[in-house]
Amino acid sequence: MRKFRRVLFLKLARMMRGEKSIVPCIISAGTHIVGNITDGDVIHIDGRLDGDVICHELVIGATGAVNGKIQAKSLELYGELNGSLAVENLFIAGTAKFVGDSVYKTIAIEPGAILEGKCAISKVAAKNDNEGNVIE
Repeated sequence: MRKFRRVLFLKLARMMRGEKSIVPCIISAGTHIVGNITDGDVIHIDGRLDGDVICHELVIGATGAVNGKIQAKSLELYGELNGSLAVENLFIAGTAKFVGDSVYKTIAIEPGAILEGKCAISKVAAKNDNEGNVIE
């Protein structure tokens, strides 16, 4: 029921922003893919992916594992990630394990998450004006 509410919330949020209806690409549990995903919109990984991902929104589920580099606007990590990432919005759940370097604009980490590596705010987000406000 929780997943259903989350999917419903995401769909409503996209509709409110005026985005078209997007059907996510789902890599289900038990699936192992070796290769890169280079132009995805919304991707949900519950299986295993050995390769790089470039997409708009990525969710790595609790049973999901990715070994590679990630470039995305938004990443929600519930499973495992070994590699580097460059994202705008990063959420790391308490069930997640992340080993690698990250560059992000915003980050949220739940208690219990395992994080090993360097974390750095994006240089674009780090630029401030004379009053200390972040320039985007």
